[in-house]
Amino acid sequence: MTDVAKGYELPPLAVDVTRADLVRYAGASLDFNPIHWSDRVATSVGLPGVIAHGMYTMALANRLVTDWAGDAGKVLACSARFTRPVVVPDDDEGARIEFSGTVTDVTDGVATVTVTAKFDGRTVLAKATAQVRL
Repeated sequence: MTDVAKGYELPPLAVDVTRADLVRYAGASLDFNPIHWSDRVATSVGLPGVIAHGMYTMALANRLVTDWAGDAGKVLACSARFTRPVVVPDDDEGARIEFSGTVTDVTDGVATVTVTAKFDGRTVLAKATAQVRL
């Protein structure tokens, strides 16, 4: 990883998020907001259906980075803005989120990675970046 330069593309990652994943994440995060499990509640507040937790989506984006880095301890910082929800259908297939990343800077042994996360062909995270110690 020490020979990484600006423009390097991380191996892509695709994750199928199911309702069962949302239940497991809710238990781990203690975020039991019903918009993450009840279609009735989600649609009553104007959402198109049950949506994935934003922080779960961000965690998956960071999985792309940690898989590449080989050690989560090398990730020094990460950030993102949520731009669009990931709607998770009540089926066995779930919602596919596709992640890609590009090294946009390397300074003093730290790579800045810009991450793209897309659901249904549209970006769901903006300004998603991570700093990784090389």
